[in-house]
Amino acid sequence: MPRFSIIVPAYQVQGFLRECLDSVLGQSYPDFEVIAVDDRSPDGCGAIIDEYAARDDRVTAVHLPRNVGLGRARNAGLPYARGDYLLFLDSDDSYTPGTLEALARRIEAADDPDVLIFDYARTHWWGGFRRNIMHGVFAAAGDAVFTAAERPEFLDLIMVVWNKAYRRDFTERHGFAFPPGYYEDTPWTFPVLLSAGRIAVLDRVCLLYRQRRQGNILRTTSRKHFDILDQYERVFTFLDEHPELADWRPYLHRRMAGHCLEILDKSNRLPERDKPEFYRLAARACRRHRPAGHTLPVSSQRTALRLLSGAPYWLFAAHRGCRAALTRLRAHGTKLRGRALQRAKRLVHRLLSLRPLDPHLAVYSASHHRGVLGDPAAIHHRARQLAPHIRSVWVVRPDAVAGLPPGIDHVTPDSLRYWATVARATYFVNNVNWAHELVKRPGSVHVQTHQGTPLKHMGVDLLGHPAATHRTNVRAMLRRCDRWDYSLAANAHSERIWDRAYPCHFTSLPTGSPRNDVLFTADPAHAARVRRRLGIPQGDTVVLYAPTQRDHHATGYVRRVDLAAFTRALGPGHTLLVRLHPTLDRHPVRGTELADLARQGLLIDVTDEPSVEDLMLASDALVTDYSSLMFDYAHLDRPIVLHADDWETYRANRGVYFDVLAEPPGHVCTDTGRLAALFRSGAYADERAARLRAAFRERFRGYDDGHAAARVVGRLMLGERPATTIPAQEQGPAAEPVAGLVEGGRA
Repeated sequence: MPRFSIIVPAYQVQGFLRECLDSVLGQSYPDFEVIAVDDRSPDGCGAIIDEYAARDDRVTAVHLPRNVGLGRARNAGLPYARGDYLLFLDSDDSYTPGTLEALARRIEAADDPDVLIFDYARTHWWGGFRRNIMHGVFAAAGDAVFTAAERPEFLDLIMVVWNKAYRRDFTERHGFAFPPGYYEDTPWTFPVLLSAGRIAVLDRVCLLYRQRRQGNILRTTSRKHFDILDQYERVFTFLDEHPELADWRPYLHRRMAGHCLEILDKSNRLPERDKPEFYRLAARACRRHRPAGHTLPVSSQRTALRLLSGAPYWLFAAHRGCRAALTRLRAHGTKLRGRALQRAKRLVHRLLSLRPLDPHLAVYSASHHRGVLGDPAAIHHRARQLAPHIRSVWVVRPDAVAGLPPGIDHVTPDSLRYWATVARATYFVNNVNWAHELVKRPGSVHVQTHQGTPLKHMGVDLLGHPAATHRTNVRAMLRRCDRWDYSLAANAHSERIWDRAYPCHFTSLPTGSPRNDVLFTADPAHAARVRRRLGIPQGDTVVLYAPTQRDHHATGYVRRVDLAAFTRALGPGHTLLVRLHPTLDRHPVRGTELADLARQGLLIDVTDEPSVEDLMLASDALVTDYSSLMFDYAHLDRPIVLHADDWETYRANRGVYFDVLAEPPGHVCTDTGRLAALFRSGAYADERAARLRAAFRERFRGYDDGHAAARVVGRLMLGERPATTIPAQEQGPAAEPVAGLVEGGRA
């Protein structure tokens, strides 16, 4: 008897069916069966199903003599199911790798619950991903096993059957089945969840829910939307047959009213001529099923009372028309108010710009306003010590405010206080560019810290790489760069590249990278505190894996390392920290592979950790590909391994300044097996690795010595001149020439 029976109904999905079935048959967990139901599809679905059944005995082909619709096609697959748990997978969707193994582990840990609910992500036709916006409820539930009454929020998830695994004997005992018609998931999902004595959840993206460009069948205009009324009749009939569930009647009454209103409010759902009839039938149903003495909560009165009060349709239609007009007026008013507010902000900025600059005001931002991070943070902390008369204000986006350290004065972008602050500030410190609208005043000092030593092409050098510039207007970027007064350089290589990539009038300061100061000054207790905070077992060898993004890929992420195999190779006594590029902080891989391995205790996802310097200090070795982190990590004189299996692809799409594989900071590998062997044998830290690292450090050691932030503060805020010139190190590898570009220089 298999653990899972997966029922896949198919109708006119020949373009997606193979991908769907492959996502199941390619799962690492083998104990399942697939029941593929051809719902008399007029295209090639039946032949595809037969093809898969012929080559894999886990696939059972079921061909229906006539088209019966999605619900009854699922029913047709139920008699063939032999598994402990039922799964329903729509034939244009797919499972993520590792899903069945994750489900099996969670079911076992929860002691075979009646229902297991799992998370999903929407995949768009243009390549985008978006995780379920309510995914936070999964993390909140954790490992608990509960009933719907104990966690009713799970009833508010999208009303579908495909994000759940159902214990088969539980469904058979209750006789659950799918009705005909649209919205067939409603009279299955509510009875199932309300009847379940034990529900568990899995905080993992298990299913990719395809968003077709033309939309799904429920977005078509049809009288079939009347089916929602029959489906709720079935729900209330179930409720009548189970008096112990009577307390759910007010909730289901509200859900029915809201569902009917949604259909009426969507202009493309019902033909206009059918809306009065639908309204009358919906109002009748709402009156019939209204619980005795039930009053709606205030939040529902504005919408549901239109139905539940039983007003005639003409009054509802008039109210609906007035509401639509009011919505348009409000939108227009909001737009006008927005324009007026923008004008007011600009006026405030211009008026305050008439006043002298505040010589004691500095404004900071880092990584597109993500928080107190990187080089700007290091300069800010040092300025507090050396120049306490300089007041610091950080620009922080709203969703990052909660994570700010105590005592940080901040403004949010484009707020009135933001414009008032930047109008009079003298110092501007950032590791990216400020917004185009910010006008540089004479006498203000703009400091560009950059974000590490460049391996990949930057600035104008990107012009020959359309995959890296499809979202970037290079000319507009250079206009923003024209505001720079100073550009910080970590080493001679960086200094030369910044001059070339940003042909603007700035002065280069050979200060070193302020964010690297802590790598020279931190004591062992610092790393120990970070390890304890991350939950790393005492005495473990810590490996930090930090890949960069891929500009040429739609999502920015490409799986290059088999992390499960690598963690198994590392074995006991090792902890793997995984830090994705900051732009990938919301990528679904964090809810799939990384979540699985973290749940098993095989790695720790540290993508959200604010200080990458803390992670470097807490680790014993670095594995990366082409991330600039290698240049910073080399200061620690700890082993570095490059995993570079797509070097030529990356080099062609992004462009690089030198061949890092010819002059690496440590061993280079091109597959997970070789990477695992390096660590299993200890060769990652052998004499050859030390020689490569020493040569790399010599080339790029540059100006870092633990005092970079002090040099910046002393030079720019205290007016100090350097007592001695910092000697330039070797120039490093020659940059690869880019045809047709003119070298830029400093003023």
